[in-house]
Amino acid sequence: MTQQVWTIDNLMSIGGHKTEVLGVPKVIKTRGGKAVKFDGKQAGLLVGTHPLAGAERFTVEAIFRPDVGGLNEQRFLHLQEEDSENRILLETRLIEDEWFLDTFIGSNGTQQALFAEGFRHPVGRWHHAALVFDGHEMRHYVNGRKELSHEIAFAPQHEGQTSIGVRLNRISWFHGAIRVVRFTFDALSPQEFLRL
Repeated sequence: MTQQVWTIDNLMSIGGHKTEVLGVPKVIKTRGGKAVKFDGKQAGLLVGTHPLAGAERFTVEAIFRPDVGGLNEQRFLHLQEEDSENRILLETRLIEDEWFLDTFIGSNGTQQALFAEGFRHPVGRWHHAALVFDGHEMRHYVNGRKELSHEIAFAPQHEGQTSIGVRLNRISWFHGAIRVVRFTFDALSPQEFLRL
């Protein structure tokens, strides 16, 4: 099973890949180890690879902390195929001191979002989010609990780029911190997820 763990603990290299730094993200110490804090205005990291390129089934996970005072729409993890609109996104929607998860897959003209406005979580705390695609259905989880699912036609994506803390086109900046992201070429169960 192919798997990559990206520890977000520095600004120079993520997952063995050199980063392009946008703005002034900061490395911070947390109880779970180092993380990178993003200011929600102009801080982000760009990585010149698509870690799920070629995957027919996948799980993408993140351990992150949304903070109060950010934009309503924040894209904290964006994977996109080069020269196409095929992409995978993990996003938050902020409502005062709560947030909910919004995940998205775009694949050869098919677009599907899971907009979990009925599942709200407190800001200022560490959370685990996972987007799973099993070959037929996409579903997402927060802290191991399934929230939404939907069937989608998906074709494996080709090489591309990844942005952390912002959308690749440099909008929807994330305000908060990210500690680790993991990419797996398989549909994991909640029992196999990363632990906070």
